[in-house]
Amino acid sequence: MKGRQVVLGQFHGNEAAALMQDGQLIDLILDPGSQTALIPGAICRGVTERLMKGQGGVFVRLPDGQRGYLRERSGVSEGQPILVQVSGVAEEGKAIPLSGRLLFRGRYGLVTPAAPGINVSRRIRDSETREALVELAQAQLGERSHGLILRSAAADADHEDIAEELGPLIDLADRITAETAGGPELLLDAATPWELAWTEWAEPEPDAVEEGEDSFDRCGVSDAIDALLSAEIVLPMGAHAWIEPTRALIAVDVNTGRDTSPAASLKANIALARDLPRQLRLRGLGGQVAVDFAPIPKRDRAVLDQVLGAAFKGDGAETTLIGWTKMGLYEISRKRDRVALTRLTGGH
Repeated sequence: MKGRQVVLGQFHGNEAAALMQDGQLIDLILDPGSQTALIPGAICRGVTERLMKGQGGVFVRLPDGQRGYLRERSGVSEGQPILVQVSGVAEEGKAIPLSGRLLFRGRYGLVTPAAPGINVSRRIRDSETREALVELAQAQLGERSHGLILRSAAADADHEDIAEELGPLIDLADRITAETAGGPELLLDAATPWELAWTEWAEPEPDAVEEGEDSFDRCGVSDAIDALLSAEIVLPMGAHAWIEPTRALIAVDVNTGRDTSPAASLKANIALARDLPRQLRLRGLGGQVAVDFAPIPKRDRAVLDQVLGAAFKGDGAETTLIGWTKMGLYEISRKRDRVALTRLTGGH
């Protein structure tokens, strides 16, 4: 199907959502099920345990005997109850990544209790629209000290709809931020895949929304997921790439295949660079990424630097493009914000 399509369906018996653009899978939200008890976005009251002075963080005791790690420890003492939000997915055997900056997400706005002030998405450029949204947000906040971010979807939305969402969202932030006393407790579970699809894929508005138990099969999502379970990525002009996770890092290798023309390597590298953010996102891969691009002259590396910068600019995950090593590899650091697809499927 041409256009932007949101598909709400099931994956391995759990709720799932997919975003398709012109028949290509762009994003995928899956329920991790039993793979992790605390999903990114969940808000808990924890109890601080051991301050890690050399690392600048603190371990936090979470509900059900789980353990998290908070990098911010300013003003924190051992044994202190603290409100935290799950910010990423833990590697096996490691503590759950946490943030002390709570974020309440809506379709039109975000409530940020730790960051006062009202901000409007930079994508909304009309000055009158921006002023009207700030006025609306201030009316909803009243005397509260929370911050508010108006998202791009608010630009064309009815002000009554925005107010109907922001009011309960601000009230929820009030209730959660008041839960500062007591032992470890889950205060707010993470949004479900369908809820996230509603809030995160609102802009631009989809051309179609597909639902039903067979929607993933009917819309080509199941076939796209099957392709992601292979390490091989088919690139244009007969080129290929492979993405293979190891315990230490994600290894990516690019091969030109049978094409031996002078420009073959650069073309294959550019194709992989443009698709790499999507591949990592859909496969749920993060951490250290090492890319072994097909051999090119050093003068062509600047081209790849530009392509990679543009490709990752629109990616939702926190990503640092570290650059070239002396061995000619390209290093990337990407936040682990999802459970790896292979873990959810048992590796097949």
